[in-house]
Parts: sequence; C-alpha cells; structure tokens
Amino acid sequence: MAKQTSNHPLPHTWEQFNSFQLVSKPRLAKVMAYWSVALFGLLFIFSLFPWTQNIRSAGSVTTLQPQDRPQTVHSTIAGRIEQWQVQEGQKVKKGDTLVVLSEVKEKYFDPQLLNRMQEQLQAKGGSMSATQAKAEALTNQIKALQEGLQFSLQKARNKTRQAYLKVQSDSADLVAINAEYEVAQAQYARQEKLYEQGLKSLTELESRRLKFQEVQAKRLSTQNKLNISRNEQQNARIELSSLEAEYQDKISKARSDLNSTQAYINDTKGEISKMENEYANTQIRNSFYQVTAPQDGYVVRALKAGIGETIKEGEAICSIMPANPELAVQLYVDPIDIPLLEVGRKVRLQFEGWPALVFSGWPNVGFGTFGAKVAVIDNIDSQGKYRILVVPDPSSNPWPEAIRVGSGAYGWAMLNDVPIWYELWRQLNAFPPDYVMPMNSEPKEGSKDKGTGGEK
Repeated sequence: MAKQTSNHPLPHTWEQFNSFQLVSKPRLAKVMAYWSVALFGLLFIFSLFPWTQNIRSAGSVTTLQPQDRPQTVHSTIAGRIEQWQVQEGQKVKKGDTLVVLSEVKEKYFDPQLLNRMQEQLQAKGGSMSATQAKAEALTNQIKALQEGLQFSLQKARNKTRQAYLKVQSDSADLVAINAEYEVAQAQYARQEKLYEQGLKSLTELESRRLKFQEVQAKRLSTQNKLNISRNEQQNARIELSSLEAEYQDKISKARSDLNSTQAYINDTKGEISKMENEYANTQIRNSFYQVTAPQDGYVVRALKAGIGETIKEGEAICSIMPANPELAVQLYVDPIDIPLLEVGRKVRLQFEGWPALVFSGWPNVGFGTFGAKVAVIDNIDSQGKYRILVVPDPSSNPWPEAIRVGSGAYGWAMLNDVPIWYELWRQLNAFPPDYVMPMNSEPKEGSKDKGTGGEK
C-alpha cells in the first residue's frame, strides 16, 4: 500500500523539480513534427495525382487557308492613279473597284486604238485573201501546164513516129530506085556497045541515054527525099526533147511563183496572228485600268496615296484582310518534340488579351483556355523550330470571335497522363515526354507503355 502511495504522486512530482522540466520536450517541436508529417503526407498523396504531359510553345493567330491571310493588291499594268474608290477600313466585295488608273505609255494613248487595230486586221485579212486567190490560180496554172505537157509530148511522139515511118518509106523507095538505076545503067552500057558495033542506031542510043538520065535524076531525088525525111525525124526527136524542157521551165517558174506566194501567205498569217495577239492584249489591258478586290474583305492599308501618283507594273497598291477567314494558330515546336506530335493531337490555347488561369498539366481545372487540334505539321524547320498549325476543336468551346490575325497565343499540346512524381523525376533528369501512339493507330503486339509508372 505504501508502494502504491509512493508511485501515484510521481507524475505530479515531475513538475515540482527543475531538472525534469529541463529534460522535457518543448511544445513547439511537437507541433512542427505534426505539421511536417502532415505536409509530407500531403505531398506524397499529391505526387500520386495524375498529370498530363504537354509540349508548350508560343505563336500567333493566322489562317489555315493561304487565301484567307492578309494580302496585298498589285497593279497588273503601269499607270497613274486617277481616283480612289475606297478608304482604309472599308469593307469591299469581290470585284469592287479599288483604284482607277490612267495610261502612262504612249503606245496606248490613242483612244481609238482598238478600232484602228481592227481596221488593220481587216486590211491584212483582205490582202491574205487576194494572195490565196493568186496561189490557187498558180496551182491551176501548174496543173494546166502539166496536162499540156502530156498532150504536147504525145503529139511530138506521134510526129517522131511519123517521121520514122517516112524515113522507112523513103529508104524503101531509094532501094527500089537504086535497083532501077543499076538496070538502066546496064541497059545503057549494052546499048552503047551495040551502037559501037553498029547494031543499034544513034536514036535508040540517045533514047536509052535519056532513059538512064531520068532514072539517075529520080535516084538523086529519092536520095534527097530520104535525107529530108531523116532530117525531119531528127528534128522531131529534138523537138520532143526540147518540148519537155520548155514545159518544165514554165512549170518550175510557176512553182517558184507559187512558193513565193505561199511564203507571203504564211508571213501574212504570222502578222495577222501577231496583230490579233496585240488586239487581245490591248483589249484585256483596258480592263486593268480598274484595280478590283480579289475577294471579300476589309481594306487594311493604302500603300499608295494621293491622286496622280505613278505606279509600276506589279507594284502593291493596298492590302486587304479577307472577311471570313478560317482561323488557325501557328506554334513553333522544338525539333526534339516533333516526333511526339501527329495530326489530330489535342492542344489547349491561351490568347493574349483574354484572362486565363492555366494549369498546363490539368487542362480541366484551369479556365480561359480554348481547345484545338493539330491540323498541319511542317516538314522543314524555320530557324531551328518546326511550325505546326492548330485549328478549333469542334468538341470544345468555340474560340473568341474578337481575336484578330496576328494576335499572340500560347499552346500546350496534350500528351500522356502520368503521376506527378514521374513528371518531376522526368523534368529533373531532362528526359523528353513519353511518346504516345497516334490516335488512329494500334500498338504492336507485345509492346508496352513506358514511363507511366505502371499506371494508365
């Protein structure tokens, strides 16, 4: 009982001694210990929360289609500004006149230039028609000469044949007369011998001599006739040869004239084609005196001012912003992150001028950001970075209507979901984000997701 009495007041007696008070734990240390344990516990639990890996980049608002981007309107021809039909900030429709120009080249000063060119074309066309008629006449002439050559050659051949037959006939007559001449010569010789012997009278001898002389004269005549026939045959042959040469000379001359005429026709056709080209160019040029809007939009800035200012061909006059552009945001991504992106990847955007509370790893917690998806990924870099174009995500809130082309924007391309501790470990070790298979592809058999800490 005494033991119990000695032990019971012991806790109450600790506070009565200063030594026990000196070795007791301070109250602040306990509080700090509790808070430390609670803080580390919260950090441990917080580290297990999911975190969406992302690729951050900056860019600006642009358009997806090239025709929706701001453009400058150029003058097709050189001219002098006569009148402005619009002012800066004015909305215009496609085809509306922006500027009226006047001519500055002396070649086009004549107000009746098109009418005069039309008259020149008609005159040149009439000249070509007359030349074509001449070419047709020469063609008919050549055809007639060729037909006349055939007729003349046939006639000459017939004449040559007749001369040949006549030579044959005269040759036969000469043979016959030669035989008769020999008979007459023999008879005359016998008659002369008989006269010398006194058997024939002088009258009979003279009669035989006269007969012999007649045959001799006839023989000479037949010989001359044969020579004339032979000369006629030779002349017929020469005429046949010369006739073909004569006609060939006429045909060649006609063909030469025809070729010259056809060459002139071809030159005339070339001149007419050139004149028609100039006429069409001048006619089209007249439509360029009014510079029109290429599409619906707003006149942003006039690059040329005043009346009477001269502009050159292809020089910019003003710039136009299309009325209803299909907006997009261009972001510039480091080359190391490009393999992690593909068309269709989700992106969150923050626009300059719109307040936002951004948690890049918790896209559902922040506000003031807008959804988008990757539409284009460039294949070449631009100053060490690759450009991507993102467009509004139909499943997310629409973009603000008041944003303009050229406004700044920040983007986060959403990748894989990992625990916060893994993301911190990756950032400390400077590892790139985990590669995610494209949304329209399936992982190969046997492959595993890596870097997720064993979680999906």
